[in-house]
Amino acid sequence: MSLKIAIIGAGSIGFTKKLVSDLLCVPELADAEFALTDTSEKNLDMARQIIQRIVDMNKLPAKVTATTDRCKAFEGSKYVMNCVRIGGLEAYATDVNIPLKYGIDQCVGDTICAGGIMYGQRTMAAMMDFCKDMRKVAHEDLLHLNYANPMAMNTWACLDHGKVNTVGLCHGVQNGWRQIARALGIENHLDLNIICSGINHQTWYIGLNHQGRDIGKDELLAAFEKHPVFSEQEKVRIDVLKRFGFYSTESNGHLSEYLPWYRKRPDEITKWISTSEWIHGETGGYLRYSTENRNWFEQDFPHFLKLAEKPLSEYARTDEHASHIIEALETGRTYRGHFNVKNGGTIKNLPEDCIIESPGFVDRFGIKMLEGIELPLACAATCMASINVQRMSVKAAMTGDVELLKLAVLHDPLVGAICTPEEVWQLVDEMLVAQAQWLPQYAHAIPAARERMKNPKVKTKDWAGAARREVRSIEEMRETKPKATANVGHSLGTRVMG
Repeated sequence: MSLKIAIIGAGSIGFTKKLVSDLLCVPELADAEFALTDTSEKNLDMARQIIQRIVDMNKLPAKVTATTDRCKAFEGSKYVMNCVRIGGLEAYATDVNIPLKYGIDQCVGDTICAGGIMYGQRTMAAMMDFCKDMRKVAHEDLLHLNYANPMAMNTWACLDHGKVNTVGLCHGVQNGWRQIARALGIENHLDLNIICSGINHQTWYIGLNHQGRDIGKDELLAAFEKHPVFSEQEKVRIDVLKRFGFYSTESNGHLSEYLPWYRKRPDEITKWISTSEWIHGETGGYLRYSTENRNWFEQDFPHFLKLAEKPLSEYARTDEHASHIIEALETGRTYRGHFNVKNGGTIKNLPEDCIIESPGFVDRFGIKMLEGIELPLACAATCMASINVQRMSVKAAMTGDVELLKLAVLHDPLVGAICTPEEVWQLVDEMLVAQAQWLPQYAHAIPAARERMKNPKVKTKDWAGAARREVRSIEEMRETKPKATANVGHSLGTRVMG
């Protein structure tokens, strides 16, 4: 019986294509069954067509199925890959736009901060249902590979409350690794040995070695400060490197919203960001980017279906962890990567119960983490601030405790630098009302929140943020079609369509 791999949120079409293409590059997995599931029949069918086209054109024995019934997809699956965005772009827009009314300017809003916390409330509620179904019908040795953000919260909830064997996967470490190599003038980033550890989206390159020589803060800082592109695009990361002594995995835009120092004063935000690309700090940048590329994909689907006809022999397998983990578990070939797992003492100066992102090895016997890591104190301190918010957020999501949810938002570093407690309480009420359809655990509390919002105590403002750009139309994107097409090809690796 061939291996069955389910993908939930398979309507994240480009990311699904990437994950399946990676897996089909492994000869031992060529006859696997790929069970695609999503709530959107339209996106699900587009994903099915693309994956089936890849299988057919390469004359592979793999089987492709698609269903909106996730239990059918989970049934007998040894692996479930999770790429969902609960509420889609409709809910995501409120994660960005409502906090702006209270002065909170986010670039992404999917990890912590006001947007990330509420995104987590929606996602964790749904993932408990996913876990229940996995426990009921999936393979007894199931591994749940979670790509859905907020990564740490979701993985924490699935392990502690969903009772499903889960590993969280992200590509931030790989992206930063390549960037550091470019800054240092190292042609192949694989020649640069790294130790990177922390929590998801606040992971730190605490060890860099090239050809037997350690690379320290001064050399790395000099390389970034003199780089003609990175010196303009990564001002927050460079400033943190200068003060902490260690470089962060996360983009300028991501990192700036996890810390309380760079986005709290509207007139200073533009000093720290670049609008050359959304990822460097643009207000609501990821929302704009995702919206544009969803629209473009729907407009140009025949083109992307045609691209699926390229032979896999011309496809370069990516360094997304999922296919490498499954290959290692199924064949015994060892793989080293960076994984989101329960700490359990792996990082000595972070809490045992939190979810860390740190180096590990995979073979037929499972995932083994590199133990005994101690983070530099400043890196550990910023991680701890997020961990405390995550812990409260997870418990609130599992219990429907509105007061704890508000406390989680209050303790968020950036929110706390901007808002008063009264503002936070109203902000959460407003977001609960706006997102009610995706928050079943708060059904008991939303009527009262709705009543309070009829007579708000706090004045809000109509603010687009410090650096907002309008969503481009298809016609505007066509004016720069080569660049737009390249961007879409990249963006299809994002997890926003499911």
